[in-house]
Amino acid sequence: MRSTTMEQWLRRWDAQQERNIPDREERFRVVIDVVRAVTADGPARVVDLGCGPGSLSARLAAELPRAEMVGVDADPLLLGLGAANTGPRVRLVEADLADPGWPERTGLAGPWDAAVSSTALHWLHPDTLAALYRTLAERIRPGGVFVNADHLGLATPGLDGLAESVRKARTARVGTDQNEDWAEWWQSLLADEELAPLVDARSERAIAHDGDNGLTVADHARLLRTAGFTEAGPLWQFGDDHVLTAIR
Repeated sequence: MRSTTMEQWLRRWDAQQERNIPDREERFRVVIDVVRAVTADGPARVVDLGCGPGSLSARLAAELPRAEMVGVDADPLLLGLGAANTGPRVRLVEADLADPGWPERTGLAGPWDAAVSSTALHWLHPDTLAALYRTLAERIRPGGVFVNADHLGLATPGLDGLAESVRKARTARVGTDQNEDWAEWWQSLLADEELAPLVDARSERAIAHDGDNGLTVADHARLLRTAGFTEAGPLWQFGDDHVLTAIR
């Protein structure tokens, strides 16, 4: 596959993500700042959960040159795009986060200094997510962090409705409201004949990226504390868009 093809799809990926995350780069920046504060720019192991094509992994690797960066995702198609995006400093691993044995099977038993995620964990069933949080608590070192950037509900219909209105107004102001949407991007990607081998691999694994577990930011914080994290709460917020951080 041509590198220009990969670069084109990666640009379109970033654009469609910004349709619903108008402050995506600032959100990435906050995640990086949290990881930097914990690792002090020293040697560190950082794991990106549900990394997709490696948008966050690549940015972390660029900003933290002494960190070992590992991106984990179940989708071979997105990982194939990521191979053209992340460079040699990011190791990409295919694994299902719903499988509790994935860290051992991929050589990531720990300890880790940080785990991060961006717009990726809302599709996990609450029980599966709780198990994943226990897995993280077992492998992140004391004082390490889990940092999750995602749209997380605010617990009441009125606030959630207002948060959606605020986000729509923000996307209109910054001009991302007319960007290609998620469904259009996937429809076009899956029809690209040049990507057929990766599309076939994805089909064999019956990958689906949709759905929402309905958990609020308070629900996530509670699950993280129950799993063994000492503190958990949002460090950044715009409407329902949060950077939720938990300290091990």
